[in-house]
Amino acid sequence: MSTTSTTSSSRPVRTDRAGSTRPTPPRAERPASRAPRTWAAVGIAAAAAGIGGIATSGLVTAVYDEALAGDPDAIALAVADKVPVIVAFHVLALVGAVATVVFAAGLHRRLADHPGTGLAPFVAAAGLLGTALVTVLGTGLDTEFIFASQAGDAVADPHAVVFFNHWIATVPWCWVLSGLSGVAVWRAARAGAVPTWIGRVGLVLGGLTLLLGISPLQYMAGMTGPLWLLVTATGFALGDRVHRGARAA
Repeated sequence: MSTTSTTSSSRPVRTDRAGSTRPTPPRAERPASRAPRTWAAVGIAAAAAGIGGIATSGLVTAVYDEALAGDPDAIALAVADKVPVIVAFHVLALVGAVATVVFAAGLHRRLADHPGTGLAPFVAAAGLLGTALVTVLGTGLDTEFIFASQAGDAVADPHAVVFFNHWIATVPWCWVLSGLSGVAVWRAARAGAVPTWIGRVGLVLGGLTLLLGISPLQYMAGMTGPLWLLVTATGFALGDRVHRGARAA
């Protein structure tokens, strides 16, 4: 039977049954683990696909063509000619939505890893998850009208096609909740959880996205929201290692 005591140097020693003492071997310190960067890289892909989805949806403009105004049949024919563009929009938007969910999970883990961030990790993730959901809803009518437009007027109601054109040209642009995520990242930066410059990007681009989304100019959020996501994801992928290393030290 043995007991453990400490010496004046604070190094633990072990006393055996005979009364002799021998120092306890020091514990080997585990090297600091490096957080994977896959989630940040996926965030870059999410932003790129999101920008592509916004751009392609903006190419289906028949409903806004003054020459076709008041003529649903002509608008329906013009939209049918844009089916390849609509397919591209559908794929890009949904790839972006799926990737955004992954980035949201990684961002939550990254922010929650630092004490004092409060609700910021949850708000940041929730804003991105909400944005992904809105994007999915924005593509929800694509299959219906892609195939209907190829089947002729008997299936594709021209008035419904007019509505569909308005739908894909507006709903996928509603990135207002990503602005909330940007502001949450800024809040986390104030607690020292992320580099200051990433926080400032969240305040400027995220705050602008939030304000535009709340205002009647809400579709402008589709321009600033993906830009915030791109810059932020790139920052976490490439410019966050030094900050985390300095904090760990």
